Amino acid sequence: MTGILSLAEDGLKRYWGDMEKLAKLRSILSNYKKVIVAYSGGVDSSFLLKVAGDTLPKKNLVAVTAVSETYTRSELKQAKRIAKKIGVEHKIILTNELKDKNFAKNPIDRCYYCKKELFGRLELLSMRNGHGVVVDASNLDDKKDYRPGTIAKKECGVRSPLQEAGLTKDDIRKLSKKMNVETWNYPSMACLASRIPYGQKINKPTLRKIEKAEVYIKKQGIREIRVRCHDKIARIEVGQKEIKRFLNKKFCDKIIKYLKSLGFSYVVLDLEGYRTGSLNEVL
Repeated sequence: MTGILSLAEDGLKRYWGDMEKLAKLRSILSNYKKVIVAYSGGVDSSFLLKVAGDTLPKKNLVAVTAVSETYTRSELKQAKRIAKKIGVEHKIILTNELKDKNFAKNPIDRCYYCKKELFGRLELLSMRNGHGVVVDASNLDDKKDYRPGTIAKKECGVRSPLQEAGLTKDDIRKLSKKMNVETWNYPSMACLASRIPYGQKINKPTLRKIEKAEVYIKKQGIREIRVRCHDKIARIEVGQKEIKRFLNKKFCDKIIKYLKSLGFSYVVLDLEGYRTGSLNEVL
């Protein structure tokens, strides 16, 4: 009986902790008055947009999605659908990071140049249209990883209300589920450039090759997937529970054949499985 009561108490503490963070997030957003949300359609930004839509008058809120060669078509489709469902104004802007030689060379601070263009564009949009504060969906866990884009965020005056409210990825998923945000259990997303090791040049053919490889593998029933492109080597990361699928020779042969048709010479499976920022492990 004592054990059952203890579990119940822990559950209540977690529940009220989540509610406290949600209340803090709403308070932060209320103080901003007018907001532009840097919106990708992923787990974090969809949750942020939902809370902002429930907190602020719709006329004071706009979601902006930046479309470029590093952003997949499926992600854009998802972002449009969810923004429409939440019922907020949704703008699409075009960015072209590949024109920036600093980005295309793929240095370790690559993310800085990408975010500098994005946040600079959003800052300009805010000033022109009087949309107020620009916010992104960085969460508390993002502080644990190497994130040079944070510098660009500070330079452009972008705020991160999820971090300010102390919300972790797990918090966001749990609250999203309670609020019926469909992305609560979606796999995490990241730009296609994050699949390319630092120092290896980023170009359109490589990005398209990665996108096609991931789309194909997802169609085979793999939910969580990253195809890291090490020149001619495709290093596949999948969730731990899905690694066993690759013990099937027919399944592997199908994937190998397709990825080689895209131009990869070798196709390998990373036995550590999917994890965010795996290319930062060599820094």
